[in-house]
Amino acid sequence: MFTITAVTALTVGISVYAANPFSDVSPDDWAYKAVSELSVQNIVKEYPDGTFKGEKNITRYEMAQIIAGMLAHEDQYNTEQKAVLDKLANEYADELGTLGVRVANLESKVGNIYWSGDAQFKWVQRYGETIAIVEGSIVENDYLGCMRINAHAQVNDRTYVEGLLRSNINFTYDFNPDDKSRVYMQKLYVHHDFNDKLSVNIGKYGQTFGQTGLLFDGEVKGIEAIAHFNDAANLTVGFGRADFRTNDDVVYARLDGQNSNGRFKYDLEYINNYPESYREFQVWGIGLTIGLTDKIDLFGDYYKNVESNAFYKRPDSFIAGIGFGHQNDEQVGSYRIAVSYVNVRLGATTYHYKHDVSPIEGLSSGGRHIKYWLLETDVTLDKNVRLHGEYAFDVKSNQPRFIFRNLASLSLNYVF
Repeated sequence: MFTITAVTALTVGISVYAANPFSDVSPDDWAYKAVSELSVQNIVKEYPDGTFKGEKNITRYEMAQIIAGMLAHEDQYNTEQKAVLDKLANEYADELGTLGVRVANLESKVGNIYWSGDAQFKWVQRYGETIAIVEGSIVENDYLGCMRINAHAQVNDRTYVEGLLRSNINFTYDFNPDDKSRVYMQKLYVHHDFNDKLSVNIGKYGQTFGQTGLLFDGEVKGIEAIAHFNDAANLTVGFGRADFRTNDDVVYARLDGQNSNGRFKYDLEYINNYPESYREFQVWGIGLTIGLTDKIDLFGDYYKNVESNAFYKRPDSFIAGIGFGHQNDEQVGSYRIAVSYVNVRLGATTYHYKHDVSPIEGLSSGGRHIKYWLLETDVTLDKNVRLHGEYAFDVKSNQPRFIFRNLASLSLNYVF
């Protein structure tokens, strides 16, 4: 089962258009696209009579031949895919050697560190009569930069260590030129698979709640266990310290999944402070993404804090939107555009949202209820070069003087 899943994962996302070489595979077959792509990449070949024989079990040598074809395309895979390919090559090393495929360096590859990273150059503009006051200076716009280097170290076939080093820079001004916190370890954790159904993360790892990251998109210092039932249901339970508001200790649980074609996705979540005597943030949430067509989807998240504060009894927040297109860093010209409506009350946010710009920051400056529209767009200008834009407009609040009227950002993102 692992072998089949791995081969599928290594070929996902590669778009190929060519004639079908197999006489017994028709365009109406569910596997037509995948089989055609594997053939074009010279990973699988037809039998002498021109057939694919999809109902026939393959031998280990035939599987080794498929792996050899994938090894020839190793430079096209990302870090996780390379780790899977190494695992396959190690498992079929004897058969690959018999076939004459050079596998002498496989042992040195297993456990190697795979490097990847990204860089961002971002411009942020604030519009309107009311603008932010940052350390006594009026800030209308920012020019920001960020670079991240990721190291993925495959310890063995069930364990890896991953670290993400991040450096931030503000091209406009410096709060404190001696501040060394601008270069730091954003992530550092160990991942271990007990089996194909249960895994664990320990350390400082990334965590995103919901379909949009409205509530939280950041890091948790702690431990989490993930139970993989199937694509339709996965359960994550964790405990640790997260900068929800004041570097709180939190416990959380999430049930998420999707249907077979990936058009329908869901998540159910529970997050609260710990210990209970200090609890101010106990949130239940639900998120959905519904693909209406292969290019149009509806998405949204809703969160309810069952604890009350001085301003609201059980405050809530939500985002609902519609998107068009699918952006892919590997596919030049691919794009996505989305528009959503956001409604957030004080006490139903962590201030660590996924978006580059958001009037939600006004809630930390005296605001209590903020509503606005958000337009987002992504387009691939060149391979691994993405242009991202956001525009928050029609901003409304109970205390307008504490927030920006409109916000915009434009960023160039490079993946390597």
